[in-house]
Amino acid sequence: MFAVNHAATALLVKRRYPSVPMAPLLVSVQAMELAWVGLNYAGVERTTTEATVRSVADIHLEYMPWSHSIATAAGAAALAWLIIERGFRRPLLGRAVALGMVSHLILDLFTHAPDIALSPGLSAPKLGLGLYAAAPLAAFIVELLYGWLCWWVYRGGRVLLAIITIGNLANLSFFSAAVPGPETYLAGRPMLLVTIVFVQIVTTLVLVGAFAGRAHATPASD
Repeated sequence: MFAVNHAATALLVKRRYPSVPMAPLLVSVQAMELAWVGLNYAGVERTTTEATVRSVADIHLEYMPWSHSIATAAGAAALAWLIIERGFRRPLLGRAVALGMVSHLILDLFTHAPDIALSPGLSAPKLGLGLYAAAPLAAFIVELLYGWLCWWVYRGGRVLLAIITIGNLANLSFFSAAVPGPETYLAGRPMLLVTIVFVQIVTTLVLVGAFAGRAHATPASD
């Protein structure tokens, strides 16, 4: 799932845990992707492209068992929960952060090609429903509707809705070869893709956080 909708997931978690600050929730929902960016820059994980990139289907997350695997996501979420809830005695924050971290994996399983390993060291099986490759325009609609759902559940304002909508529309060319966009420049330049993803992560986290305001929910004590 693209960055704006991972960021929007923080709104769902915030709605469930209204007393928890938004900042750690925003970081938690993108922790896996931030790890992916760092590991690609370090050469530990690898991304490749087709000779011509016309849509997201031509981009391949070739090797990413450390940032995107079932074991590492579950293990990192459990560790975060233990440290925050047991170590810092912040139970609601611990649960919210763990939920945010796991949400990233769940959403990627629905959209990614089968490129998510069970754990580092296991080359097969790899998981992913492959929505991007099988039906990219349907994937775009699913992502847009999901972003709107997060906004609706959170009861956000009009500016926040505009940010989610524009953030999705900005990625439309990645879902359709008929729509020209920057993806044509990504062929053979996987690190440029990584940089673009990183910029999208930071931009969407900042914008969603800045305009989220308050959820209309009764705060719970932590």
